[in-house]
Amino acid sequence: MKQRTIHLAATGARIATGAAVATACVLGVAASVAAPWPVLQSTPASTTVTPMPGDSTIVCNGSFRALGRDSSRADLLVSAGVPRLRLDAGDHQTSTAPLQMPDVLGGEGAQSITGAVSDRTAPLISASESLTLDDEDLRGFAAAPCREATMRSWLVGGDGSTGSSDVIVLSNPADVPATVDLNVYGSQKASTVRIVQPKTQMTLSLASVAGSEPRPVIEVIASGAPVRAAMQSAHVRTLDAVGIDVQDGTGGAQESLRLLGVQSQPITEGDDSTGILLRILAPADDATATVRVRGAAGAAGSDEYTVELTSGVPAEISLTGIPAGAQDVEIDATAPIVAAARQAVRAEGREDFSWMLPAPQLSGTVPFTVPAGAAATLYLRNTGFDPVSVTLEGPSGQTIELPADGVETVSLRAGGHRLRTEGAVHAAVGLLGDGAIAGWPLWSPPATQKPIVVRP
Repeated sequence: MKQRTIHLAATGARIATGAAVATACVLGVAASVAAPWPVLQSTPASTTVTPMPGDSTIVCNGSFRALGRDSSRADLLVSAGVPRLRLDAGDHQTSTAPLQMPDVLGGEGAQSITGAVSDRTAPLISASESLTLDDEDLRGFAAAPCREATMRSWLVGGDGSTGSSDVIVLSNPADVPATVDLNVYGSQKASTVRIVQPKTQMTLSLASVAGSEPRPVIEVIASGAPVRAAMQSAHVRTLDAVGIDVQDGTGGAQESLRLLGVQSQPITEGDDSTGILLRILAPADDATATVRVRGAAGAAGSDEYTVELTSGVPAEISLTGIPAGAQDVEIDATAPIVAAARQAVRAEGREDFSWMLPAPQLSGTVPFTVPAGAAATLYLRNTGFDPVSVTLEGPSGQTIELPADGVETVSLRAGGHRLRTEGAVHAAVGLLGDGAIAGWPLWSPPATQKPIVVRP
């Protein structure tokens, strides 16, 4: 009996212990459900690296071409003049390599200029060319920066109709050949391919590429090596030479473009040749473009213009009825576009024209060189919501405070300059004199390298 009592007691103890353990398990499970589960996290390994900057190479166009001076050889290109070159390399060493100009009789001045890296510092070099011609068939002022070669650009300008003598200049500063596809957008699309040999500059008449197209837009795509694409234009009205221009290629299509410092001159009744002519192309998709104009000094401009664009077909509008002086042209579209504005000036029987390109956003340090030949102005625009401080170093050194959505103009002296800003701004250089006009936007230097995040 006693033994049975002991067994019962042991069994009861085991039951009590099991019940206690079961209860503890239930409470533990309930607590684990209520409590947050442990989270396993791993932060990817990464490091921020600033790439070693490379040498910077820019290309100068050299001689301005005259077409058709020899009636027996209408396609003969002759050097009508060699522009003055102004170079600013700061403390960096530079080397120069001439580019062959086999299709230009007497051609000179085409060259590449390379700035070498020093102490891991990007070579911020800049240069510009300018010339004035006063010949029977060529009369006017032309100025342009020396630019880097690229793999793709757009030429938005030129005219293939009667009275225009426009040529496309393709420069290859590399040591290998470049294959260049030229896709022409106009009333009809056309394409052509050219091989540009190393260290060589090729010149093509616009008519040979685009025919008699009055408002061509040309896409330039290089492979094998980058090229610099530019267009040299000259116009004759009846028997009078009425201007020359050198125009650079612009970047890829975007939905929002800003053209700064476009000059509007008084228009003679029945003649809009001194007004602003805007050429726009939507390369891939139909689009609606809204154009707004306001004074480069901040004054309100004209009403909005609405332009319906058919993909692949360039459109032009004349911006009439706006005040005389420098204007900022804003274009916002429902699809990516490219654009440029033709500006003109007339004074004492002389006339000149120039194509102004869209100004991209800039930040950091941007070198640029102002040539001699006409009074120069820097046009600045802050499209952001915060104020931006801009420091201008060089002959026109000063600090400019740009408020949100603010604009400013600064008179420039000839020479090398540096524009420094931590915020994003748009900037362009305009040159204007009696019967002389030129202008171009500022672009970021090719050697600038931004820090990148590297992950395994």
